[in-house]
Amino acid sequence: MKGVIYTTGEFARKAGVSVRTIRYYDKQGILKPSHMSESGYRLYTDEDFARLQRILSLKYLGFSLEEIQEISMNDTDQDFIRRSLELQLQLVRKKRESLLVVEESLKEASRMIGRTKEVDWKTILHLIHLIDMEKSLAQQYRTGANTSVRIRLHRDYGVNPEGWFAWLYRQLEFGAGMELLELGAGNGELWKENLERLPQNAQVCLSDSSAGMIQDARALLEGADFPFTYLVFDCHQIPLEDHRFHRVTANHVLFYLKDLDQALREIQRVMRPEGLFVCSTYGEKHMQEISELARGFDERISLSEVPLSDVFGLENGEEILSRHFAKVELKRYEDRLEVNEPQPIIDYILSCHGNQREYIQGRYPEFKQYIEHKMKKKPFVITKDAGAFCCREPRKSFSSQ
Repeated sequence: MKGVIYTTGEFARKAGVSVRTIRYYDKQGILKPSHMSESGYRLYTDEDFARLQRILSLKYLGFSLEEIQEISMNDTDQDFIRRSLELQLQLVRKKRESLLVVEESLKEASRMIGRTKEVDWKTILHLIHLIDMEKSLAQQYRTGANTSVRIRLHRDYGVNPEGWFAWLYRQLEFGAGMELLELGAGNGELWKENLERLPQNAQVCLSDSSAGMIQDARALLEGADFPFTYLVFDCHQIPLEDHRFHRVTANHVLFYLKDLDQALREIQRVMRPEGLFVCSTYGEKHMQEISELARGFDERISLSEVPLSDVFGLENGEEILSRHFAKVELKRYEDRLEVNEPQPIIDYILSCHGNQREYIQGRYPEFKQYIEHKMKKKPFVITKDAGAFCCREPRKSFSSQ
């Protein structure tokens, strides 16, 4: 053992927390001692202070212990302290922005009561929404961070020189004077990648069910010389007028919806009769090598609770969309990934929506070693099976609903 070693009591006193807290985090599996003495005493090192700092910081920022445990899964990496501090810095900034908005709303509500001697219940309701949004900061960050991991993998290792976002934008046939609505816009990456291609006298409305994602999109597109607008709503009920948009798009969104037909009816309602709806999805073989790689580590791992392509994929999408549009054309994006380092693969697997964390938790060093061994033969080639449906002529039976 190298460096300074602390008993549980010494470690707790130096950190300014109780021994009970240290033991509790040990029991929960989020702060295991670095060493055990021959007589069974728990021994901690200076590196363990960095782990404790992260736990306390994330707990303050609103993460549950279960979420902290997931984030701490790969803290054996040499650069985990740097990545951890960067994550905390982003979260603190988001929390500060949210608290400033809440502060100003509280001041305005107080001033209004002082002026009118009456309570404006709409203002109080607005405050409830703001506070609830601030409380959901942890989930918003996780969603955004996971999305960014997946975008980076495809952007950095795809062999198609055009790139997914440029290709998808081309399918939109977006021209001057048009209005476009994006559903599930996420962090706005589609528009960041295509700012120079945007036509004059056009408008783009970015929407998402997550206020946090819309906040990220605003930040990403801040300063852009284009009239973006931003809305938060569930696309099962679109709060916009009939027949408004020349173009509507949903990039890898439809397979997440609870009632796909209801959302498609709403899309028909808000788009013009001569308009175009472009929605992207995956096929059955998409990223199959990564799924097989994860199952090779533990056969119980599934990277998605439900196969997304079964819900709405390249194989069944035309049948679903044809119930709502007279013309449906599938266009495929030709690409593959050639990955030459293990960490992006590890990060991608951990970012997925399945049960992988359940079986990797507590075994991360073993999991990382497994991935590194499997990738000795470089590059690691991954199938991409993605595309977009271009839909025209909304069927009349739905267009007026």
